[in-house]
Amino acid sequence: MLGLAATLPVDSQHALLVGRVHVAGLGAVLVQVRGEGVYDISSLAATCSDLLELRDPASALRSHTGVKLGDTQDILANSAHNALDLSAPYFLAPCDLQAIKAAGVTFVSSMLERVIEEQARGDAAKAEGVRQAVVAVIGENLSAVKPGSPEAMQLKAVLIAQGVWSQYLEVGIGPDAEIFTKSQPMSAVGTGAEIGIHPESSWNNPEPEIVLAVNSRGEVQGATLGNDVNLRDFEGRSALLLGKAKDNNASCAIGPFIRIFDEHFTMDDVRQCDLAMQVRGTDGFVMEGASSISKISRDPLDLASQAIGANHQYPDGFMLFLGTMFAPTQDRHGPGQGFTHVVGDVVTVSTPRLGTLANRVNTSDKVAPWTYGAGQLMRDLARRDLL
Repeated sequence: MLGLAATLPVDSQHALLVGRVHVAGLGAVLVQVRGEGVYDISSLAATCSDLLELRDPASALRSHTGVKLGDTQDILANSAHNALDLSAPYFLAPCDLQAIKAAGVTFVSSMLERVIEEQARGDAAKAEGVRQAVVAVIGENLSAVKPGSPEAMQLKAVLIAQGVWSQYLEVGIGPDAEIFTKSQPMSAVGTGAEIGIHPESSWNNPEPEIVLAVNSRGEVQGATLGNDVNLRDFEGRSALLLGKAKDNNASCAIGPFIRIFDEHFTMDDVRQCDLAMQVRGTDGFVMEGASSISKISRDPLDLASQAIGANHQYPDGFMLFLGTMFAPTQDRHGPGQGFTHVVGDVVTVSTPRLGTLANRVNTSDKVAPWTYGAGQLMRDLARRDLL
């Protein structure tokens, strides 16, 4: 599940990759990841949050020589949940103290699916009929509508008059983006770990996304991949169940590494990323999908600016999921049933310039409990004289 060639970017020789590794006796260690090895950079920055606060993280990384903790392939192999040796180093999610935020309904296709979830009241069996009815009124091509524009407001008025206005259409084409808290700082799991689905959910899906790494000044310093695990039945029953639909044990995967912006990789490269996603089940089921950032309805920097500003400060920075255009409708358990996860599914999210994030699905009550929080990190850093 965790091959070196697939995990690293295709141009890894040019990529400045930052991650975190758990080392027995030390705790979470900030590292730079290269093709041949993983290097402790704690003397440059104690935390990932601290690193992103530097004025020029790329130059700082290039001029820093860290202690090698091990071969990248060996640490990667030990990061797989079914091969994990706690006495040896293994990768964690690359972020630490940052808030974990997400932008929702940023693609037309996912916006339509959210409207369908709402109209179907979380019932997957009703979704296809509702989908046909909604598309008949709204149409499928809203990509030309710029959120918040006069044209968008005219469309809003027409939809209200036809009785099909939705809270999801409001954030999809209205002036204000949906920015919500996906998960808690330190709670994200990394590549190789199990991801969690609430055991009471019967309609859920992965959401492959680009995740921006933003510092306290609102500067985007790099990007990585994420899986915003989603419970369509919970949120479909009521938008007020968003917290229960989104924030469960191991329901947020980020990784494999943050790629720091430099002359080889910039925000313009993020804007052109095409994400590939695959779900492979133990029952032989395979589903593949894609999400192209070029089709996003709001620019990534606009989303970042709506997440932080005079009304929203994040002293430790934040990670921002950009949303997905992938909304699976492929039937898995019978006609009209749509897609839902099964325990044992292996989910991979990949794009050439950021590598691959891979995780196995389990229920949130069965995956490893979240026990390593900010308090434990601070105690570990203090023991290492890094505070």
